[in-house]
Amino acid sequence: MGVTANGEMPAMRAMVLRSPGPIENAPLSLEEVSVPEPGPGEVRVKVMYCGVCRTDLHIAEGELRPPKMPLVPGHQVVGVVDAIGGTAPGTGAGRALASACGAIQPGAEPRGLLGARVGIPWLHGTCGECGYCRSDQENLCHGAEFTGFSVDGGYAEYVIARKDYLVELPPGFPALEAAPLLCAGVIGYRSIKVAGVSDGETVGLFGFGASAHLAIQVLRHMRCTVLVFTRGREHQDLARRLGASWAGQAEDGPEGRCDRAITFAPSGAVIPLALRALRRGGTLAINAVHMDSLPPLDYSLIYWEKRIATVANATRQDAREFTRLAARIPLHVSTQVYLLEDANRALSDLKQGRVQGEAVLEVGARDGTG
Repeated sequence: MGVTANGEMPAMRAMVLRSPGPIENAPLSLEEVSVPEPGPGEVRVKVMYCGVCRTDLHIAEGELRPPKMPLVPGHQVVGVVDAIGGTAPGTGAGRALASACGAIQPGAEPRGLLGARVGIPWLHGTCGECGYCRSDQENLCHGAEFTGFSVDGGYAEYVIARKDYLVELPPGFPALEAAPLLCAGVIGYRSIKVAGVSDGETVGLFGFGASAHLAIQVLRHMRCTVLVFTRGREHQDLARRLGASWAGQAEDGPEGRCDRAITFAPSGAVIPLALRALRRGGTLAINAVHMDSLPPLDYSLIYWEKRIATVANATRQDAREFTRLAARIPLHVSTQVYLLEDANRALSDLKQGRVQGEAVLEVGARDGTG
């Protein structure tokens, strides 16, 4: 994009977090900031949509402390590549990614990425050299960086991403519906894997927000019986429409029915209820980047060889597998759209349980990029 005619760097709109606080106090402010420039191995993406995640809420309210401040949150980004950082053409992971995205063909110049529609997920990058990275566990890398946490994210008109961490988007998915796939969808998919779900099993979902409403569709595709434990009547109704065989409050749910269970709520109080719903030998996967506290557990809840596992981030392979699967099913994505400047309200609605499906910020979709 370069420098303007009068020598000034061009500006963009972004929702900036300078000091965490209750979302009711609107800690994000709409500001004019400089458009970022991509470095070696990076691209700049003109943002079309950015999904609003509960992790963003934890960051905005200070429950998660990012390593940089001020910060632009947002890590479910769909947009168009509009600049490529200076790298040796035709080499390395950038070429492999561009080819995988369909943006260039083998033998073409990586400049063919320009104009490609891409997704940017939570995982911004890893060291690529440690034991975790070399054993398909890059989500556990000590040097991992995260979009909208370690680096500025997608609550802005432009965002920087590493070329080799971009996500291929299903061609048939509208940009609006693709945004929730990039975290809510991918982390729900990884939760299913961590829980060890097999075709035809009975699975309990605790909480029914953005991630769970996508996970249930994957589970139904696997011919699983799904029980949904959630307080909200509207969420219960949505769960039934999406194929849940039972939906109700966790305290009222059946005991010992579930082969696997997944919790999506950041509340430790849900864990004993989920363990109660598990059969002997069952597995509970806890999907939460932040948890208020872990309650004391009666030993009888875990005695019968029940297993507890946590879900920490997701890998590029998870994202690639899930986006292909999403197109094949195909997934129905429920969205509630907000303007960029209404990010505080979107996060507040998320906190209060007023969002059906996933809240998504519309950033540049109206200006011809989508």
